[in-house]
Formats: sequence, C-alpha cells, structure tokens
Amino acid sequence: MSTTVRTKATIRVPMDSTRKTALVGGAFYVITFAASIPALLLLAPVLNHPDYIAGAGADTSVLWGCFLDLVTALAGIGSAVALFSVVKRQHEGFALGFVTSRIVEAVFIVIGVVSLLAIVTLRQAGTAETDSASLVTVGHALVAVRDWTFLLGPTLMAGINALLLGTLMYRSRLVPRIIPTLGLIGAPLLLTSTIATMFGINHLGSVWSTIAVAPIFVWELSLGVYLVVKGFKPSPITAGMGA
Repeated sequence: MSTTVRTKATIRVPMDSTRKTALVGGAFYVITFAASIPALLLLAPVLNHPDYIAGAGADTSVLWGCFLDLVTALAGIGSAVALFSVVKRQHEGFALGFVTSRIVEAVFIVIGVVSLLAIVTLRQAGTAETDSASLVTVGHALVAVRDWTFLLGPTLMAGINALLLGTLMYRSRLVPRIIPTLGLIGAPLLLTSTIATMFGINHLGSVWSTIAVAPIFVWELSLGVYLVVKGFKPSPITAGMGA
C-alpha cells in the first residue's frame, strides 16, 4: 500500500506598495553613492591636470566617469519621484520642493558632464588644428564650468534637499529620527560652507568643507540603507496608504 506525502506550498506574503516605495527610493539613494564616488576617481585625470586637453589623455576613464555622473543624476531624480507619493502626505509643498531641487541638482550635474565630454572631443580632434596654449585655455574654462556645476549642484542642492526631505522625515517619523536629524544639522553647515566658497572665503576640500559635508554624507547613506533594509516605520501616513 502506497502513501502520498503532500508538502505544504510556500506561502509568500506580497510586498505592499509602501514597502516597494521605500525599497525603490532607498535603492536609488544607494545607487547615487555607488556611482558618484567612483566617478570622482575616474574623472581625476581631467580635473587635476590642466594640460589634459593637449596631452595624451585618459579618455576611457573620463568617459566612464561621465557615464557614472549621469547615473547619479538620474538616480537622484528617481529617489525623489519614488518617495514623493509618501512624503507628500506629510506636506505636499515640501515634497514638491524636494522633487524640484533634485531635478535642479541633476541639471547641474548634466551640464558638468557635457563640459567634460567637450574636453574629450576637443582633445581628440583639435590638437592638430589648434595651438596647444589655446587648447589649454579652453580646457581650463570647461573644467571651471564643471567645478561650478559641482558646487551649485551636488553641494548646494544637497543642503537644500536635506532641509526639505529631512523635515518631512523628521515630522512623519517614517524613519528613526536620528537619521533626519543628521540631515537637519548638516544642511545649514553645508549651505554656509558652499556660500563661503562662492565668495572666495572657503574652498572645496578644506577642513570646513569636510566637516560640513560629513553629516550630509551619513544622512543620505543611512537613509538609503535603512529604507532598503527596513522600509518605512509604521505611522499614520503609511496606515492611511494601506487603507
């Protein structure tokens, strides 16, 4: 006599919409770090060598760095769009401002990418037709454009982003309050440092700039990791969305 053994089917609990939103938003934040940090290293040849445009160059490295900067820009917009549907329930004006500031940041990043791609194009095609001194002057101008876009985009707008999203996250309690507190502390420090740099009082890479950017770095990274791993904390906002 044979017996039939029945195995229980694995029951999978479907992921609700708020968990998906947290996962996608957090993933985009993590992607910005995964792309932007290597991009700085890959772009070092063109940013740190004034004669790059007239020399042998390391175009492959620069092109990959530009590509990663584009990924950073798009991921920044993606993070804001993903989180908008949730944080707008706390304050729609602040949520819309956050999306707008992310878009502005992305525009500055893209402008910087275009200026560096122009250097690569001129280096490849212009050395035979233009004297070296003129090329170097043009190269300096294009790198200066990229430096300003970096200051006004990922630096200045990061402070504004932290003020807007940090306020939303702090009030809504969607994540532990220590996380947005870091952003709210770092935002005025970074904005002050950036404005001082604009007027020549400070410079990127100084001790002041490093201290100012540290809380923002930790705020954005910890927010992304928390959203990916844990998702949103239970709150009236998520309860309302579930209903």
